[in-house]
Amino acid sequence: MSDSDVKRIAARADLCRLLAACYYQPGPEFAEERVFDSMRTAAVEVETGMALLAEAVGAAFDQQPLEELQIDYTRLFLNPTGPLASPYESAWIAGRDPMLVGEITQSVLDTYRQGGYDVDLSFRDLPDHIAAELEFLYTLVFREARAAASGNDAERAEAVDLRRRFIELHLGRWIGPFAEALRSGGETALYRTLADLTERFVRSEAR
Repeated sequence: MSDSDVKRIAARADLCRLLAACYYQPGPEFAEERVFDSMRTAAVEVETGMALLAEAVGAAFDQQPLEELQIDYTRLFLNPTGPLASPYESAWIAGRDPMLVGEITQSVLDTYRQGGYDVDLSFRDLPDHIAAELEFLYTLVFREARAAASGNDAERAEAVDLRRRFIELHLGRWIGPFAEALRSGGETALYRTLADLTERFVRSEAR
């Protein structure tokens, strides 16, 4: 595997990690930590279409007052009367069946454990939250990059297989309707464009 191939896999991992960060409450740290500059840098290495979307996401963040982004975030993800775009897999797959919700949550946790991933103790949300699922996907792509760099074909194949199965059984099943809810419900360009980039990235990782 060439150095450029390894670099592209590492960029995919970076882009996934940064996408996950975008699903936390927006704050000044987004600018302080240059999240969107890093996202653009990673996306350029991955695919031209994603690079254009990453550029648009960063521009949307720069052009919108932070308070308006926070209001939109609350409407979309935290609204107590019903979020417009629930960030949980179980909300899209299980509906209101509490037994099925529990089964999905447990299945997600089992897959995390299989991949050697533990949800950070500081994460105060459910394990099937979009940010947690993207962070798990990041660990798998990072593992793939590390294995590719060291020439460990067996470890790379294992990471690739688990990545594809996780998307097939979990993230890929609900990213479409979730992204559509963001596009239709988002009042700010940030979340509408983020929906496009997230869906495009996940679809790409399924291949």
